[in-house]
Amino acid sequence: MTTKKPALSAAPPLGKHRYARELRQLQIELVKLHRHVIARGRKVLVILEGRDAAGKDGTIKRIAEHLSPRETRVVAPGRPSDREQTEWYFQRFTGQLPAAQEIVLFNRSWYNRAGVEVVMKFCTRAQSEEFLEAAPGFEGMLVRSGIHLLKYYLDISHDEQARRLRARGRDPLKQWKLSPVDEAAQRHWHDYSRARDRMLLRTHSEHSPWMVVRADDKQQARLNVIRDILARVPAPGVSRRLARPDPRVVREFDAQLLESGWVAR
Repeated sequence: MTTKKPALSAAPPLGKHRYARELRQLQIELVKLHRHVIARGRKVLVILEGRDAAGKDGTIKRIAEHLSPRETRVVAPGRPSDREQTEWYFQRFTGQLPAAQEIVLFNRSWYNRAGVEVVMKFCTRAQSEEFLEAAPGFEGMLVRSGIHLLKYYLDISHDEQARRLRARGRDPLKQWKLSPVDEAAQRHWHDYSRARDRMLLRTHSEHSPWMVVRADDKQQARLNVIRDILARVPAPGVSRRLARPDPRVVREFDAQLLESGWVAR
């Protein structure tokens, strides 16, 4: 009989100045990494998934902020067109994959089919099941083609999501982020939890593992996603000391995380 490992404690909050200092240090290392990607013709694809208001936009902004704009792209898939709805599901994403020298960041991705689409009934359960069967094989082809594929799931608590959604509604500069899907996020909280668990269990693999990020603390989440990228994309000259994600914030997915209290229920 195995015993569950206790949930790790949360990382302590950072002061404003310490956060700014550490972010700058890590962004310098990201520039070094990108110079290597450009020089060697590497291809890097970073997927950020997570609940509504989990902090994907802010994390991507800090990753891309000082990278070469010619070789960095952010992709935020929108509602599929009538034509795209008749295509092979992955077809709409293949044209956005990185070419040599590029870092591409997906703000949501093909994993919409395992999350928002099935929860909000934008696709059928059979279509979602077909996706879960196909995704590991599709990603295996990407990895074998030479793409460095990094997948992050940003996880937040029910209370923190509610707080952030209320803040969006009050901030005139963030109201563009609110949508009917966002407004339904709290009502469908448990549906999203079940969809998340199914997605992680079915699409985590050795060649394309999921990294789960505790994102109630936005600053810690941003810093540790960057640290993890630095640790997992090999590049000479990058500080190994700085490329150490905090296991209280970022961990490779394991089924025990779903039972231990480490992820939000």
